[in-house]
Amino acid sequence: MAAEPPYLRIAGSIRHRIDSGDLVPGDRVPSTRNITQEWGVAMATATKALAALNQEGLVRAVPGVGTVVAEPGGERRAAPGRGLTRERVVRTAIAFADAEGLAALSMRRVAAEFGTSTMALYRHVPSKGELVRLMSEAVFSEEPSGPRPRGWRAQLAQEARWLWGLYERHPWLGRAMAGLTRPMASPHAMRYTERTLTALRGVGLTPYQMIHVHLAVLGYAQGVALAIELESQARQDTGMTPEEWMASNEPRMEAIQTAGSYPVLSTLFGNDDFDLELGTLFEFGLERFLDGVQALIEKPRGAS
Repeated sequence: MAAEPPYLRIAGSIRHRIDSGDLVPGDRVPSTRNITQEWGVAMATATKALAALNQEGLVRAVPGVGTVVAEPGGERRAAPGRGLTRERVVRTAIAFADAEGLAALSMRRVAAEFGTSTMALYRHVPSKGELVRLMSEAVFSEEPSGPRPRGWRAQLAQEARWLWGLYERHPWLGRAMAGLTRPMASPHAMRYTERTLTALRGVGLTPYQMIHVHLAVLGYAQGVALAIELESQARQDTGMTPEEWMASNEPRMEAIQTAGSYPVLSTLFGNDDFDLELGTLFEFGLERFLDGVQALIEKPRGAS
């Protein structure tokens, strides 16, 4: 009989701690770095062990915390009972997608959250496509807080930051709304569009320029937001935080840098103070984008 792979032995040991109650829901399980130290295995083996536990539903990745023991039966499970409504289905689907991503969402998985059949859901929502549309519509029903500022630049910045906030809270939304050439029929999302275009009205832009500025802001925010979803998925797949992933790849990165093939890049990233943060990246790009719109508005009429 073939020997059990090391990662399965490690997963079994952690599983035993969970079953015995040594680790309870919400407790952090050993990180990949802890596993490499405790069991004397490679980082890849530690990653496989956590991924196996994740696939069993025993652990889950929590941003900013690490990998923790999951609630029995899934902590998002909706309370079964009367009153299965479209609103409850949509709200539960949003919570599910927030935690596991849009790719993991299906009518069957949502039905399982309610402990009911998929057919029961179809009486309220006819398809996954319609469910995603309703989820997006519900999220966009939120309104920006605070008074509307004066001036096109402040107003456009407010709308862009509001949109970015939605993407941070709901990482799946960037993918759901990514069809710029085939937009959803979503009244609430169109209210965002209306607010953005209102900010640009009367500043000297043509209708063509106004709609392109709006779509460029939307596309920029979506592009950066997709990185949030990809990071969330990577956590689930590997069980590693960004810091743990960087640590596991440090030897390879150092080997590339010491070869001297990328002298400028190596200089920039040789600074230990550098820490890529998506919110900071978004703000930097937004300000540069607004600078460009301002230059467009202030361009002399007739200039090429």
